[in-house]
Amino acid sequence: SSGINAEYGGKLRYVNNVFPYHGYIWNYGALPQTWEDPSHADKDTGCKGDNDPLDAIEVGAGVATRGEVKQVKILGVIAMIDEGETDWKIVCIDKNDSMADQMNDIGDVERLMPGMLQATRDWFRIYKVPTGKPMNEFAFAGEWKDRAFAEKVIVETNGYWKTLMTNKGVAEDVSTVNTSQQNSHGFISSGEGTQILNKQAESAAIVPTVAASTQDQCFVNRTVPETVCA
Repeated sequence: SSGINAEYGGKLRYVNNVFPYHGYIWNYGALPQTWEDPSHADKDTGCKGDNDPLDAIEVGAGVATRGEVKQVKILGVIAMIDEGETDWKIVCIDKNDSMADQMNDIGDVERLMPGMLQATRDWFRIYKVPTGKPMNEFAFAGEWKDRAFAEKVIVETNGYWKTLMTNKGVAEDVSTVNTSQQNSHGFISSGEGTQILNKQAESAAIVPTVAASTQDQCFVNRTVPETVCA
């Protein structure tokens, strides 16, 4: 079955196995200290941010453990439009991966991993269809942007994150509680953080029921050409 992604609407969220893929096809995480501002319409995509950190696709050979922190090399980005919201997907590789020295930009991914970018775009187009949602679209006609463009996106979303952390009331639905940013309005001591963790109930050993649709293969007919995203 597909792995647990996050708590979603009070329920565990699973990733469907959409043929020919099985769950995620790379390590999927996020870049810390970034935030896609839902009040800001991106000048390139024309859509507002999705209220999340930047998503990161790590294409190295190693399978990451849940919660693992990796140092990565930025390689490129694609601009997915998810139900009218900008949802950047940063492509990167673990700096300790055996191929990291050969990868410095998005063209290197296509050269050394032919088909990876095409499969990734296809996966993001269709992965929510089994849940009853439409295919996702992309800005720039689905074009992958290079490292320089990706770094520009990172710098911009880091700026939104700084505003979020230093100005109370920017986004009331986003927790800014932390133990490292002393100048932020959500800063607490490490002792206070430990107290919060100690108050949390221990997770039950019961394995949650997984819907059959997340265990079996789902099939999506790609009747709509990719150019629909142009």
